[in-house]
Amino acid sequence: MKRTPAPTPANPGSISRRTFLQGVGVTMALPWLESLPGATTASAAVAAAEAGAASLFPQRFGVLFMGCGVNPDHWWAKGAGAEMELSKSLAPLDPVKGKINVINGLFNKRATGQGIHPAQTGNLLSGVPFAKGAIVHSGISMDQVIANHVGQDTLQSSMVLACEQPMTGYHESNFSNAYSSHISWQNADSPVPNEMYPSLAFDSLFENRGALRNTSVLDRVKDRAEQLGRQISATDKGKLDEYLSSVREVERNIERMRADKDKAEDRARGKSQPVFTMKRPDNGLPEDLREHARLMCDIVALGFQTDKTRVASLILARDLSSLYYPFLDVREAHHGASHNDTSEGYERIARFHLGQLAYLAQRLEAMPEGEGTVLDNSCIMFMSNMFSGTKHDNKKVPIVTAGGLGGALATGRVLDYSDRGDEDRKLCSLYLGIMDRMGVKLDHFGDADTRLAGL
Repeated sequence: MKRTPAPTPANPGSISRRTFLQGVGVTMALPWLESLPGATTASAAVAAAEAGAASLFPQRFGVLFMGCGVNPDHWWAKGAGAEMELSKSLAPLDPVKGKINVINGLFNKRATGQGIHPAQTGNLLSGVPFAKGAIVHSGISMDQVIANHVGQDTLQSSMVLACEQPMTGYHESNFSNAYSSHISWQNADSPVPNEMYPSLAFDSLFENRGALRNTSVLDRVKDRAEQLGRQISATDKGKLDEYLSSVREVERNIERMRADKDKAEDRARGKSQPVFTMKRPDNGLPEDLREHARLMCDIVALGFQTDKTRVASLILARDLSSLYYPFLDVREAHHGASHNDTSEGYERIARFHLGQLAYLAQRLEAMPEGEGTVLDNSCIMFMSNMFSGTKHDNKKVPIVTAGGLGGALATGRVLDYSDRGDEDRKLCSLYLGIMDRMGVKLDHFGDADTRLAGL
């Protein structure tokens, strides 16, 4: 994990356009504040883009994954922009529908015909052939390609999070269950480890180590925040106060999670049992999945807003998921429920996970950045590894994106490639188009050497 020190102004009496609060063992990038010297508005950024210059605001990319498909009867969208009509499962996205794209009909050909589950997931973000048996072999995922390009500018090149523990062993198809448990791969042989504990994900963002784990991040930068508050406009002061309050709220929730994790480790030592073999909440993970998922989304949002990272992935429910949803009145675990994917119960499961995309998008939309928002400068992609869990059908996969990458990606659209030939509906063509817009120019990626038409 690369650590980049905060830039130091040439004139100690001045404040840079993107301000950093520094304290004991922590550096925090703050929202873009217009009243600071050198501040740039979104309209100026657009003008610069039209002139061929790079975006003046950082672009961010994220992936949210839910395994085992959706309810096919309730996955559709019609129209465009503010007039877009969304299906029952997509309804949580209604508040941001002008800033989403619903993309239908794309698929990963190298994940078809290989067997079910791990073989449908292991190369979802890479599109490369992968191996059976004892040796795991996939390919670098597109989020990590982006992270390698933009990560040198941030504390963490990427965040790789999950709300569910990975599986070990092999599936009956003779593919490793590692393929079902990870979507981010740093190279052909190594998935990026998933961080499941909110407290550890938060600590990695704010350099909390040793005794600093028990010291508030905001207390460590309090003096600098108060000094800054006296130098900015009343409008920017409101932005600063709102931002600091949101950090404090997440930090309070993290303190509870950290205490639960510490208790779990004590229990595990008392039983001479590894924590990862214990079930939630005995393992220190939140018992309520709603709390876990929201807090992970909060951490992604903070990572983007504070410019600690510009790339993130979050597995909400892995392939072959064993998560339960008592709050949705569903008795079966996720994977079992997906075998009846047209049921009302599984529709509620799919809608719940789309709700996490909606929640994250609205968090980013509430973060001003120039004349736009952090969402405007991001692209969050929600996807699954198949369309129908009942049929294990991945000849097309469900995709929704939120955010416009600083104007580089048009939004408020329904893009349907279902009637196209295989060459014209490749997932990797979508990835090439997204990477292009983030300054990553590749001749080919996975099984694609052309960009997705109409993106």
